[in-house]
Amino acid sequence: MDLVELGRRIQQLRSDRQLTLQALAEAASVSVSMLSSVERGLKAPTIVVLARIADGLGVPLSTLVAAARDERLIVRRAADQDVVDEPGGWRRVILTPVIPGINFEWIRSTLPPGCDAGSYPGYAPGSHEFVAVDSGRLRLTVGDEAVELAAGDSVYFAADVTHGYANPGSTPCTYHVAALIMRPRHAAATGGDPGRR
Repeated sequence: MDLVELGRRIQQLRSDRQLTLQALAEAASVSVSMLSSVERGLKAPTIVVLARIADGLGVPLSTLVAAARDERLIVRRAADQDVVDEPGGWRRVILTPVIPGINFEWIRSTLPPGCDAGSYPGYAPGSHEFVAVDSGRLRLTVGDEAVELAAGDSVYFAADVTHGYANPGSTPCTYHVAALIMRPRHAAATGGDPGRR
């Protein structure tokens, strides 16, 4: 394993997430000095330390240790997709591979009948989201506007405003979000965004 390349990869992922060394060290339960040494390629971390750093970054361990390769084609198998079951019964699956420096995600979410996943603050100006409903009904609120979408409907919105997702129907709603985010949002007041990690 090339320690310098590993350090660059970790530093890029940390930078993409707008995390300081201190913040990642706390999230990963490793010391700041250890993390700094790893990022500079000065120290070979144990597999336990690498696993903690990957958890702190919210990526699979394989993202950190995979050999450098031609990154024009990156496959993320279904078994490797991040599945998150949220309070309230809704589920989101991050379908896309994590690509350092590219803040794009494609996510599939399922809201149970009557589930209101809450409102979430906007991202930085220049951020975009596309939503496509596979099944059921989705009420999307963007700023002061609300729109109801049915299976087959899709919508675009500038993602720099408060937005929320709810299922007003009596059957589950499954939808996809394709999000291009310029940088991480401000801290949300209510849990996780069903469209984002």
